[in-house]
Amino acid sequence: MALALCSLILLWPISSFFFEALFKQFLECLSLFLRRIESNLMSEAELAIVRRAYAKQIVFAGGVEGASALEDAYAAVRREAFLGEGPWPILCWGGYTPTPTANPVYLYTDVLVGIIPERGLNNGKPSAHATWINSAGPEMGDHVVHVGAGVGYYSAIMAHMVSALGRVTAIEYDSDLAKRAAANLASWPNVRVLQGDGAILPFDPADVIYVNAGATRPADTWLDRLKEGGRLILPLTTQRNFGRQEGHQGAIFRIERRGAEYLAQWISSVAIFPCKGMRDEVSEAALSAAFRKGGWRKVTRLYRTENIPKERCWVRAPGWSLTSS
Repeated sequence: MALALCSLILLWPISSFFFEALFKQFLECLSLFLRRIESNLMSEAELAIVRRAYAKQIVFAGGVEGASALEDAYAAVRREAFLGEGPWPILCWGGYTPTPTANPVYLYTDVLVGIIPERGLNNGKPSAHATWINSAGPEMGDHVVHVGAGVGYYSAIMAHMVSALGRVTAIEYDSDLAKRAAANLASWPNVRVLQGDGAILPFDPADVIYVNAGATRPADTWLDRLKEGGRLILPLTTQRNFGRQEGHQGAIFRIERRGAEYLAQWISSVAIFPCKGMRDEVSEAALSAAFRKGGWRKVTRLYRTENIPKERCWVRAPGWSLTSS
């Protein structure tokens, strides 16, 4: 800006044309400078440093320090590119609070950002997703199916992890969110966005199926389409899980296919948006009873039948069971 001003002064006697051109350049520089101060923007180099610090904090908070591929993905993917123009609504105690400015730095902390605040729908908590994604273990060259992709941020995290050798199929039930995800992921050649019911929509066999909505039972499609050694991240919830009800009932399990068997492991508790198409009253009642009695941490197997002795089952419902032995 100073250089433009000096040039303007030196060229004043030479030509009114040059004077007008340089004065216009000066005003543009000044306007950009003032906008930068007013909105408190940061350069991309500065944001890269912020993102790396954020990534380290997130993998630490998620209990997965040392997960270098996951940390690199959090450091590389621009969260603001998936959340629309700022300021952004941050979920705080008592409701949503907008960020003071549109500076993306406010997004690089372990916060929930509203994507449809009026419905209580958020871009999930980064540390929680770090825990779940690390448990899923997407690797270079894998095919990941992301059910409940939202606006695509965590689809992009996993797409970065599987690299150009792998791919992500991102499925979103809500048509408006699916459009946003498709736009946000348009520059990612290894991601395909589909709109529809992730419980029945056909997809190629997958190394990872990452479900981001609460179901009352595993969908047959998810179990059928898991490759040998494939991992399913499965949130099981009741109607008490989402909203302001007390006594939330929800847990995330890691299911791994071994031939005709499915190993199961509890990962964490969860409060998550319900999965359209994967809610049935009978399984929900069985889950509710299971959560009341406790013992979900002891689960080791998933069976695709209810014909398992009751004393072995944590939960048992028509067509499926989770057992501790």
